[in-house]
Amino acid sequence: MKVSFPYMGPVTAYRKLFEQLGYEVIVPPRPTQRTVELGAKNSPEFACFPFKVLMGSYIEACELGAELIFSSGGHGPCRAGFYGEIHARNLKNLGYQAEVVIFDEPLYNWKGFYNNVKRLKGDNSFFRLLRATFLTYRVMSELDKCERLLHRISPYQRKAGSAEKAWLLIQKEYANVFNGKGLALARSKTEEIIKEIELSKVEERDRIKIGIIGEIYVVLEPSINMGIENILNDLGCETERSQYLSEWVDYMLIPGKGKKEKGIMAKAEKYIDIVIGGHAKQNIGHIIDFKERGFDGIVHLKPFACLPELVTESIIPEMSRVYDIPILTLSLDEQSGLTNNLTRIEAFVDLIRKKDRARHIS
Repeated sequence: MKVSFPYMGPVTAYRKLFEQLGYEVIVPPRPTQRTVELGAKNSPEFACFPFKVLMGSYIEACELGAELIFSSGGHGPCRAGFYGEIHARNLKNLGYQAEVVIFDEPLYNWKGFYNNVKRLKGDNSFFRLLRATFLTYRVMSELDKCERLLHRISPYQRKAGSAEKAWLLIQKEYANVFNGKGLALARSKTEEIIKEIELSKVEERDRIKIGIIGEIYVVLEPSINMGIENILNDLGCETERSQYLSEWVDYMLIPGKGKKEKGIMAKAEKYIDIVIGGHAKQNIGHIIDFKERGFDGIVHLKPFACLPELVTESIIPEMSRVYDIPILTLSLDEQSGLTNNLTRIEAFVDLIRKKDRARHIS
């Protein structure tokens, strides 16, 4: 059985799960302009940008022979709850026979979740499934830690491109992990790779820290967010995202491990007292959290036609004023390009630098 999945962030972790279960894995191509065009052509005009990119990614996976596509879903006011069904219908209408299996939150539909687990398990034992899932989660968590660290030190690399090269090498190391021993070896080699990055010393007062918030797909996948973290790193700014895949898994699937997410949502109660879908409430909480942790600015990534992020955008001006933190909203769709946004990003960073300089002088 040829299995595929959405391309979102480091795909090493997803591939790892299916490889351990004996599937032939079809890794979808990293999203390109062709992916976006395919998705836009075969999606409702006013569907949100992530829907269109996923549609294009699924088509490209089917072109490579994918017979089964696993993905996650959603429920509530956000239209993400309808993604899986509409994607499956569109693929069928295009003549593809791939089955689309959507994992929703287990507490929302336990029976459906359990049936999907059995579909994923296939002919494997539950023990093998649990072992594969646990190893995949550990790989995912360690990759997230490495990526977070690299985006913190990247602005200070003496040789341009060292951090990006290190990230590619790290992903290759974890791609060869199939047991606990391999995980320990990959961790050791990763530490060596990171130590080899030569860094310039920068005083704490001269560091610029920028948080990245927004809808989870555009936050996690650099191919459709213009590589925003690398852009900001190149401009001398440390970055940290509001969403990391392992933290999403903690909150959605592991009882008792979602305390951080719940704490973030509690911070947002004053502005959004109910869950309106997507990550709108979390993003408001992250604005407050980033400010409390000493960040200098925030970039908000808003996919075109994403209703929850439209709500977030409407609250941002008030929050920027109350918490005295600059916030830049970037709208992303199939027409977005780096050239159009780079000037805005550079001006935003300059604004933060001038603001920090004025504070230090006073």
